[in-house]
Amino acid sequence: MCNTPTYCDLGKATKDVFNKGYGIRMIKIDLRTKSYSGVEFSTSGHAYANTGKVSGNIETKYKVYKYGLTFTQKWNTDNILRTEISLENKLAEGLKLTFDTYLYGTRERKVEN
Repeated sequence: MCNTPTYCDLGKATKDVFNKGYGIRMIKIDLRTKSYSGVEFSTSGHAYANTGKVSGNIETKYKVYKYGLTFTQKWNTDNILRTEISLENKLAEGLKLTFDTYLYGTRERKVEN
């Protein structure tokens, strides 16, 4: 017959992981959803506990099936906005034309007096 563990032993294995140097070094999250109108949203992020650096991005994708167009926008924490417009299988079977642009944002500058 087994003895039930005491209350203080219930979380011992988990406490040992965090107390013996096996702490969380990185946290990652990925989310995806699709709206009723067909716009796809995707976002992801990373946080590094040892350096304090955080990075992430968001992506939206919209398809116009009638014209074979796909609009994709990606924006990240480095303040870079990427836009891609694709035309597929409209001019010739198997042909895909892509227009890709980047917009680099400026960072705020400190004004010294």
